[in-house]
Parts: sequence; C-alpha cells; structure tokens
Amino acid sequence: MSLRVDVAHAAGEFRLEVAVEMAAGLTALVGPSGAGKTTLLNVIAGVVRPDRGRVVFNGEVLGDTARGVWLPPHRRRIGYVFQDARLFPHLTVRQNLMYGRWFRRRLAGGSTPDEVIDLLNLGPLLGRGPSRLSGGEKQRLALGRALLSAPQLLLLDEPLASVDAAHRSEILPYLDRVRAAQAIPAIYVTHAWPEVAPRADGILELRAGRVV
Repeated sequence: MSLRVDVAHAAGEFRLEVAVEMAAGLTALVGPSGAGKTTLLNVIAGVVRPDRGRVVFNGEVLGDTARGVWLPPHRRRIGYVFQDARLFPHLTVRQNLMYGRWFRRRLAGGSTPDEVIDLLNLGPLLGRGPSRLSGGEKQRLALGRALLSAPQLLLLDEPLASVDAAHRSEILPYLDRVRAAQAIPAIYVTHAWPEVAPRADGILELRAGRVV
C-alpha cells in the first residue's frame, strides 16, 4: 500500500500544508486538537476538496486539483469510522450493516455479512436499534458497516473518543482482530497514545497543520 498526499488548504485562519507518503499497516495520526488531523482525513476521503492538492492511493489518482480531478467519496473505496458512530437511529443493527454493503454492489471481493458479524461479535445485537447499544457496541457496528463497503483503506477518526475506559478495553481487541483478518491499511487518529502505540506500524504527527 502506498498513499501519497500533497495538500494545501485554508479554513479561516487555519492552514493545512502536508506532503507525506504512508505505507501499509496502521498509521497513527497524532497531534493536539486543531492540528488538522480530521481535515487531513477528510481530504483523503474526498469529503473536503482542498485549495490545492493531490491524493494518490496505490497508483490511482483520487484527486488532483491541478488537473481538475476529484473523485467523490463513494468512488474512493475508503471506509470511514467517526467519533460518534453516525448510525441511522430508525434502522436495526442488521439494517445499518447492510447499508454499508449497498455501496459495494458492483465491487468484487470484500467480506460477507456473516464474516463481519462473526468477526465483531454482532450476532446477539442484530435485532436491536442503535439506542439500545452501548458506546462500544455502536463503534463495533460502525466498524462493521465500514468493512462491508469493501474498503481498500480505513480511516478511523478517534473511534473510541466517546467510549468510556471499560468499553475501550472491550473494543480494542476487535480492532486487532480486524487487522489480523482483513489486512486493510488504516489511519488511526487518537489523543490516547497508549491505546494505539502497540498497534502502530508508523506514526504521523501534525502540529498547526504541518507534519513534525
């Protein structure tokens, strides 16, 4: 895996200027609040189109503002897990999972629903609504939905920030299982360095919008 990002983007007084290449495995993206971590993820995902930028993943140009190329998020095959899970409250756990699968209708490969359900131990939860899930269960569901979109890259934006300490220790082994079973490269944003340190293959630190 090779992800090359060369981007400059201004939002108010904040300016992100990053030129970096990331390799396979799990890259820990660290830095203080306001450093530009989420903005960088959003550029990679295609959610934010920068003032100037080029994003190349495994040789495929996902975006190149100089050439007027900017693939929309749904064409990038990137799974995104947010801090707050962002589940559909009117859908069951099973239906939320199947929403992820909807995006890969024309894509080959990827995990089956049964494989993801088993991997993340979601079977006992399938008939519940999101309001009946714990914080850790919600994040497992959000991760499962992302996996069922057949991603080539996972973006994890502080996925445990809204989860208490007890449930963090519950969900981290599931992240390890995903890494072992799926071998999908991932970028993991965190302020809690101890939770990712044993798992990281590389580290990228941002401060004030720049790599340090």
